[in-house]
Amino acid sequence: MDKVVRSATDAVADIPDGATIAVGGFGLCGIPSVLIRALLDVGTHELEVVSNNCGVDDWGLGLLLQEHRVRRVVASYVGENKEFARQYLAGELEVELTPQGTLAERLRAGGSGIAAFYTRTGVGTLVAEGGLPWRYDAEGNVAVASPPKPVERFTVRGVEHEYVREQAIAADFALVRAAVGDRAGNLVFHSAARNFNPLCATAGRVTVAEVERLVPVGELDPDAVHLPGIFVDRVVELTPEQTADKRIERRTLREVAP
Repeated sequence: MDKVVRSATDAVADIPDGATIAVGGFGLCGIPSVLIRALLDVGTHELEVVSNNCGVDDWGLGLLLQEHRVRRVVASYVGENKEFARQYLAGELEVELTPQGTLAERLRAGGSGIAAFYTRTGVGTLVAEGGLPWRYDAEGNVAVASPPKPVERFTVRGVEHEYVREQAIAADFALVRAAVGDRAGNLVFHSAARNFNPLCATAGRVTVAEVERLVPVGELDPDAVHLPGIFVDRVVELTPEQTADKRIERRTLREVAP
């Protein structure tokens, strides 16, 4: 099955207003920047975004935030995005901050058909007890707070602990980026750019992948495939210019003595 579509715009054109989208990447590493830009161009609104973070002010998911296309974010990290923080504190954006490992496992569970799981992360904090501010009002009061989560005791390796129940995440669409892909959707990621991409891809009901290099089916060593094509519905081949356009979130330099 040939899953290659003509353009990024065609690949995201049917994402409706109000959809939940899982977006791969960590910081600006491995983000599907071309698909995000296409989603901005088609004008989709009221999105719920599930991603490790929300880009920066002028790149990645930050572009959607600037245009007020996002109504809710499930993330583990705000990062360098000042507009993200401003919208959250001004009551314009609902934000569910989630421990990073828990977010990864919620996505993995969603892709595996697991409804929920238990973890010790968050026990004894507002993560489990509820009360985390999800949305503020215009006066800075908490308008929507996180609900309490079920906590149970389990014995693991002979030691009893409390565990909090976390629900899986299943998204309507997933947007990811890979270094190499074939026409059947099998994907290979480059080093740390793999990050949240496979997890988001499996959690999406419809998954769209932008690939830096497209190869014929059969060229990839099956043992080298990081994400099987069964999880990918659409493939967009990037141009050399799109492939090379990669931003750095924060650059730190030091002077070197001559």
